[in-house]
Amino acid sequence: MRQIEFKMERDGLLEVGDVLPITEGKLTNAYYYTLGRSYAMSANFPITDRISAREGKVLDIKTTDRGYYVVVEVDD
Repeated sequence: MRQIEFKMERDGLLEVGDVLPITEGKLTNAYYYTLGRSYAMSANFPITDRISAREGKVLDIKTTDRGYYVVVEVDD
């Protein structure tokens, strides 16, 4: 199991326990991931850290001064 943090722009879109699809996007030298229907987005991952799971479970939603962050557990 692996935990990944996604950045979410608005509160109230997700709840702890939700299982959502993860969509992979490719950049020139990295990959990024979108959670659900574009609810949240990951940072860029180098090719060596690519995520193979296609769905994840929401473990926690954090509120900070910089916005909302969703911690998702994937079976990777």
